[in-house]
Amino acid sequence: MKKILVIDDEAIVRTSCERTLVPEGYELRLATNGREGIAFMEKEQFSLVLLDLKMPDMDGIEVLNKINTTWPDTKVVMITGYSTVDTAVQALRLGAYNFIEKPFTPDTLLGAVKEAFEK
Repeated sequence: MKKILVIDDEAIVRTSCERTLVPEGYELRLATNGREGIAFMEKEQFSLVLLDLKMPDMDGIEVLNKINTTWPDTKVVMITGYSTVDTAVQALRLGAYNFIEKPFTPDTLLGAVKEAFEK
């Protein structure tokens, strides 16, 4: 089973990911912030992380850097409501696999996840 970790401080985003991905056969863990997400990663192995860019305690770029350093085989798809070309380019340059904007549709989310697993 393909395990995905969702790290986002917004409950609606975590719920949307769960409602979209679990019926498709993905196993999900949900973290409310960067530190909690890192704690999950220290205990379990994930194929993919869906990571919010803007979070209060530890922003997505910090978490992305930690993931790339400690778990280099884990792909990361950044999620943000603050999409700018600069942040997208920065996240991709730092090793994010892809980038999706909030609000996203179930189809957009599924497409990004399936693409990450196919490559």
